[in-house]
This record gives sequence, C-alpha cells and structure tokens, in this order.
Amino acid sequence: MLRSIACLLICLLLVLPAAADRPNVLLITADDLNWDSLGCFGNELDGITPNLDALAGQGTRFDHAYVAIAICQPGRAAIMTSRYPHRSGALGFDKINKGVPTLPETLREAGYYTAVIGKATHTVPSRRKTAFDESYAMGDLGFGRSHRRYRETTAGAIDNAKRQNKPFFLNVNLHDPHRPFANAAQENRQKSKKRWEGVPLVENPYKPDEVPLPGFLPDLPEIRLEIAEYYTSVRRMDEIIGEVLKVLDESGQADSTVVMFLSDHGIAVPFAKTNCWQHSNKTPMIIRWSGKTKAGAVIDQTMVSSIDLTPTILDIVGLDNLEGADGKSFRGLIDPAVPSDGVGRDHVFVSINTLSSRKEFAMRGMITRTHGYVWNKWSDGKTAFKNESMSGRTFKAMAAAAENEPAIAQRTNHYLYRSPQELYHYVDDADALVNVFEQKGHRTYGCYAQYRLLHQMRDTKDPQFEAYRSYLKSLPKEQARGLPHFERGTNPPPDSPDGP
Repeated sequence: MLRSIACLLICLLLVLPAAADRPNVLLITADDLNWDSLGCFGNELDGITPNLDALAGQGTRFDHAYVAIAICQPGRAAIMTSRYPHRSGALGFDKINKGVPTLPETLREAGYYTAVIGKATHTVPSRRKTAFDESYAMGDLGFGRSHRRYRETTAGAIDNAKRQNKPFFLNVNLHDPHRPFANAAQENRQKSKKRWEGVPLVENPYKPDEVPLPGFLPDLPEIRLEIAEYYTSVRRMDEIIGEVLKVLDESGQADSTVVMFLSDHGIAVPFAKTNCWQHSNKTPMIIRWSGKTKAGAVIDQTMVSSIDLTPTILDIVGLDNLEGADGKSFRGLIDPAVPSDGVGRDHVFVSINTLSSRKEFAMRGMITRTHGYVWNKWSDGKTAFKNESMSGRTFKAMAAAAENEPAIAQRTNHYLYRSPQELYHYVDDADALVNVFEQKGHRTYGCYAQYRLLHQMRDTKDPQFEAYRSYLKSLPKEQARGLPHFERGTNPPPDSPDGP
C-alpha cells in the first residue's frame, strides 16, 4: 500500500511542473460594471479608473470579450466550469450539477493554494467545500466595499500560500459597482448595520451634470443622478483594486503572477444586465502576464468568451482543460511563444434562462464584432419583462417620462415587450436602438445567425432547441431564412460583407 502511494506521488511530481515553475493566478472581477466605464475603454470621466488603466497599460486589453450570460451567479459558474449555463446546471440561481469539474478544485488538486475573496457563494454555486482553501463573503468585507478588508484578506491569502510553498489561485471579486451605489440613499440606510463597518461615504462623488450617459438611456435628471452614483461606485471599485494590486507588488510575486480582470456583465439598468444585447454581455477584459503580454497591447480582431478563461488559465499553468468544457484556450493571443493561428472566435453565444425572481425569460443570442442577434422565446406581445435592473431610479424615470414623450414611450415599451427576433448592426448602432432584422440589407446576416444558433443549441443539447426550431417553423419563409439550410444540412449563403 505504502509503495503504491509513493509511486503515485512520484508520478504526480513527474507530470506536474514544479511549484516554483508554475505561475500564480490573480483573477479579479467587478460586479455589474459596464465594459465602457473604464478610462482605458474610452470613458473620459476624470479620475475614473487609474489603477485599471495602468494595468491595461502594462498588459493586454481585449476589445471583444464577452460573458456567456449576463447574470451574476450563472455567469460566474460559466467561468469556473467553462460550460454554458444549460451544460453546468446553473441556468439561473442554481447549483452546478454534481460531477461537473471546476477551475479552483482542479487547481487545488494540482497543488495550488486557492482563495476566493467576495462573491463566495456565487463563484462555485454548489457550496463545494473542496473548491477553496479559504473564502470570504460580502459580510466579511464591509459589505464587499472595504478597502482595508480587501487588503488584509488578499495579503493573508498570499502569505498562506507562501508558507505552504504553493503557487496561488486568488479570485478577488469586488461587490462594486453593484447596487446600492455609493452615497445613494439605499446605501446610506445600510450604514448603521455592522456589515458596513469601515465603509465611509465617498467624499467627492461625481455630479449628475458631469457624467457621460450610456447611449441606450434617455437623458433625464433622475437617470443622470443614478449614473453619477454608479460612476462613484466604479471609482471606489478601482481604488480597492489598486489596494489589491499594491498587496501583490509588496509580496514580491507580481512578476510571477498572471493578473486577469473582467466584469461579470453590464450595468444594472434597463438595456444592459440580464439581457442578451452587446451592453449586457460585453466585458472589459485585461490580462497582464509579465514577460509575455506586450505592454499596452490591444486584441481587436478576434473575440473571446468568458467560458474560455478557465481553459486559458489551465493551459498557462500546464494542466489539461476540464472534462466536458465548452471553452477553449486563447493563450496564443497573449503568449508570443504559442501559435496564434485559429485562436479566438468570430462569434460568441449568449443566453438568459431564469432570473433571481426564479421567473423564466428564455433568450438566446449570437454576437459578432459587427452584429447581434437575439431570440426572445417569451416575447408574445402580452408578457412584460421584469428584472432587478428596473428597481432603481432609471426605469421609474423612463416610465414617468413615457407618459408625455413618444420616443421614450417607444423605448420603454420595447424593453417591456421586445420582439421575438432582434438584430442589431453594432458598427452603426452600438446602443442597439434600431432592430434591423426585417431590413433588406441585413437579411443575409439574419439567415446566418439563425443557422449558427440552431447548430449551437442542437450540439450543446440546449433545452430550448426544440422551442426555437418550432418557432422558426411557424414563421413565413422570409422570417426563418436560416431554417431550410439547417434542415437540409447545407451551409447558408455567405453572410453579409460587414458580417464576421
């Protein structure tokens, strides 16, 4: 027996790289952060994200990175399992299925010290105690907004890994800029509670008249106020990230640590979070790998999905991809020593299933660098959409203004009821204001999107596949242009010249 165990240990040592040769991994996420809120992604608001801007200047920025689903818990599960939500079991606020492997468990088994700081129950939503050596929830971190606590817990985890002579996988998750926004009345009401200990009011909040508004929202006073509070939260988020990166520098391990940053999805206002539009799923991804990533580099000719993060991390540390993974490594985009041919994607698939309310609003979509297609199963002209993003000032302001302003009424009505099929040309319409599905110049692309989405849903055993197929069969031929090609097993006509 002892001889067998010894042989197994020797085999593991031969297969796995030595601890000193394996890089650490620091994966940082923000909660409800829109991709274009960072200075390095185009936000010109003064002093908004200096720490993340510096990180992008030292590493690589991805202009076409997307998350698989724009809801917190299933989105984080998709990252950690490298599976689409319907393939992991976490379609909404659900646990992942038994037997589905995860990134932290795999790294821990391979000799990594693993820790999660913030969003602990959402990161591996099966409550597997073997995933992390240590974990911290919102209540341990000043409601996820304490500079001091993030600094202390990050330093502690790095020290614990060092004492055990292990490389570390540290997942630091910021709770900003999720509601309650900084200095908002909702946050102020929380200040008396112990879990908010050590989180002072922001002394210099942004003012409503100085902030840029997302182009998908109307310009109304209450919306400006809420967006100003949001940007104040973004700045606080960046300050905390600055503390985390400072701890890493002070540890002396920055050069041996791959740092990755992204948001879990877009801002929690109408037309972003919990949907399938570009502003729902696009994420501001940044990766710094000392000696590998070129300072200030930009990946703008290919796309990556959040399900590709785990395969990339495992590739970097010398481990095989997870069994059953849907994602693939994009190491070739950031490591000059690895061939980049065929790395990345020309389209990504996105979805929505059930919301935090447990109500189902099934959506499926495909996004390229130029277009976005969405199928809304629930859209029947009667069912009204409802999600957490409507709980703030923004939707209430839109609904009030809609009573007297036809343009806002039209936008509000579209948000509530949608169309079964939507197609947007993001090159000319980044804010998804005009559905071009029926426009002649985009019909070929609509055919291409339907065809690819049908194949994706069939191949991944999507529970909505038959519903989507039946829906397309019920339509006139002109509205289901991709279906005949799918049924015959033939390729559709080439997509439009401005397609992917």
